[in-house]
Amino acid sequence: MTTTTPKRILILLGHPSSDSFCAALADAYAATARSAGHTVRELRLGQLDFDQNLHEGYRQVQPLEADLLAAQEAISWAEHLVFAYPIWWGGAPALLKGFVDRIFLPGFAFKYRPGKAFPAQLLKGRTAQLLVAMDTPPWYFRWVYHMPGIHQLRKTTLEFCGVKPVKVASFGPMIDSTAAQRARWLEQAQALARRL
Repeated sequence: MTTTTPKRILILLGHPSSDSFCAALADAYAATARSAGHTVRELRLGQLDFDQNLHEGYRQVQPLEADLLAAQEAISWAEHLVFAYPIWWGGAPALLKGFVDRIFLPGFAFKYRPGKAFPAQLLKGRTAQLLVAMDTPPWYFRWVYHMPGIHQLRKTTLEFCGVKPVKVASFGPMIDSTAAQRARWLEQAQALARRL
C-alpha cells in the first residue's frame, strides 16, 4: 500500500558494522520506504569520522567534524528518524551514545531557558522509529530490566528534544535465532515502513 503523503526519512545505523542484523533491518526499512514513495537518506555511524567523546561537556564548544555537521543537516532535513541499533550490556553501543553526545547539543536539539525547569525542544515536528536487536528476550528486557537502552534514546534523548511519537520494535533473542526468525523480523521492519 502506498502512502499519499511522502516523508523525508533519515535512517541511522547505530551498529558499528554494516554487516550486521541491525544493518539488514535498516536496509529492509529503507528499501520498503523508498518503494512506498518516501525520500530516504542513510547514515551508517560506523563509517563517520568523528571523536565520540564530548571532552568538556558543555563547558567548552567542541567543534563538530564535517561528518557531524552533515549529520546535523540530515536530522534538520528529516521528518522521520529511524534508529537501528543493538542492545549491548543493557544500553546502546558506545558509537551511538557518542554520536548523541556530540550532535544533540544545546542550540541544535534543545535550548536552555532562564527560569525554566525544562529546555525548549528544538526537534519538534519529527517522529521516530527504533529498530532494536538484542540477545535478551524482548519481554524480559521490558519487564525485568525495564528497557534502559530504549528509554535512554526514546525518552531522555528524542522525546526530550521534541521528537514524538517515538515507536519501538524489538527483535530477539538474536543469539540463537534461525534464518526463518530473522526473515520474519525483516518482514516486520518492512511492514513498519509501509505503515508510515
